[in-house]
Amino acid sequence: MTRFLVTSDNPTGWRLEDILSEIQKDIIRRCSKILDDPSPVAAPVRYNNVRIMGMLTECIKLAEDSSRLLNTLGPSQAANGGPPRIGVP
Repeated sequence: MTRFLVTSDNPTGWRLEDILSEIQKDIIRRCSKILDDPSPVAAPVRYNNVRIMGMLTECIKLAEDSSRLLNTLGPSQAANGGPPRIGVP
């Protein structure tokens, strides 16, 4: 059973793209707090965060593409205890 993502066992979970977007927003909030920090540690942390946000953006796009593909099979019935659209229960 997954802890965070929507499954038939966890119908109130998150869609992957939504949880990744929330993580990305958290990073943006954290970056805004160190934007003007002149310390030698702040600059590489900002750089790393920018790279992480770019990677998250790519992951979000991939997750959205997967959702679009799954939606071609019809709406998910996971919230109603239905079977998965792909894979085994």
